[in-house]
This record gives sequence, C-alpha cells and structure tokens, in this order.
Amino acid sequence: QVQLVESGGGLVQAGGSLRLSCAASGRIFRINDMGWYRQAPGKQRDLVASITYGGNTAYADSVKGRFTISRDNAKNTVYLQMSSLKPDDTAVYYCNADIRRPGALEGYSYWGQGTQVTVSS
Repeated sequence: QVQLVESGGGLVQAGGSLRLSCAASGRIFRINDMGWYRQAPGKQRDLVASITYGGNTAYADSVKGRFTISRDNAKNTVYLQMSSLKPDDTAVYYCNADIRRPGALEGYSYWGQGTQVTVSS
C-alpha cells in the first residue's frame, strides 16, 4: 500500500512559523493533486491549500498570504510553510494525495495520519 508520512507539527507561539512535510512511499506511478486539510475539535475537516502536479496552488481565504504550499515531485513530498500563525490555526493537519499506482486505471485518494499544530496566545 501507499503510505503518507507527515512531520513538522508542534507547539508554537502566535506570530511564529512551522513547516509541515508529507512524503509518500510505496509503489507509485504518478502523484496528481496534493493538499493539506485541517480539523479542529468539533469541526469539519476543511481544505487549507492544494497544489497540482504542475505547481498551480489554491488557498483557503483564512490562510492566504500566510501559508505557502509547495512540492518536490522527485521526492514525492508536499510541504506547507505556515507563517504569522494565529490561535485559530490550531488543528490537526492532514496530508492528502491523489496517487495513481502502477497498472491502475486512475488515481486514488490517500490520507496521512495527521499532525497536531497548536498555536498559543
């Protein structure tokens, strides 16, 4: 199976920065779109940022100008650089990737285990 391994979460003060990483491993033919989602307690899981294979990006309004998503296709890795963090950014952040495996007709959506980001005031 394909596995997504996340790192970089933790506790940070308001105004600080963190960089999340997510690396895909296993038998992979191609990774299409990748993205970061977040979920706070009692709330739904929402899309934070996405990036296509060619590098086109999109962001939720709440993080525009503060977060930057990027990817390294050679390493099958997606990153989320988070700056000017606010307490409202506190959530579990999940990596997602649409991955086509060798011999498959189409891609399938995979999720990471989630990493906790806590922003203190």
